[in-house]
Amino acid sequence: MEKGPNNRTKLAGSSEISYNKFMQYLAWMCQKNLIKEENGLVIVMEEGIRTYNMLVDWILKHVGKLMFRR
Repeated sequence: MEKGPNNRTKLAGSSEISYNKFMQYLAWMCQKNLIKEENGLVIVMEEGIRTYNMLVDWILKHVGKLMFRR
């Protein structure tokens, strides 16, 4: 995963889900302060990084060692 802000169209294409579904997820993540959109870019907030790390730790603990990039 690239670090730093990304264009939402580029992210939608990488997600391999429909653009409409992607936009619903994007709105939800904005409401939860996990990300923010600024000048057409999507920026992961500190809370988003913390939440992602907690999720990866939980998966590694309960599912097993899978390949997750931090």
